[in-house]
Amino acid sequence: MAEFGLKAYHAEQGVVEVAVANVSVEMLPQLGEQLVGYLNARIVDQQQDADLYTWLVDFEGTQLFLKAEHYSESVWFEALGSDSAQEELAFIAQLLLRNQ
Repeated sequence: MAEFGLKAYHAEQGVVEVAVANVSVEMLPQLGEQLVGYLNARIVDQQQDADLYTWLVDFEGTQLFLKAEHYSESVWFEALGSDSAQEELAFIAQLLLRNQ
């Protein structure tokens, strides 16, 4: 199982960057499922593009995007709108920070 931590939290942009070691394109589907499971959230929908995976996630009644990009080895949560999910993203950031 992958280890998760907090890479950065950008409250004003509604983005939580997740620290994950050695992101590979082969592991992206499992990585998303593990991270969503870690948060006790639920995957509503998912999409795979060339090097970008996107999951629509329900976290405590709030929908967020979870995105993972192979080439930049980036994984992040993103609010659907600029004014939504501020409390949920702050909670996720704190949870990931404690997991480091």
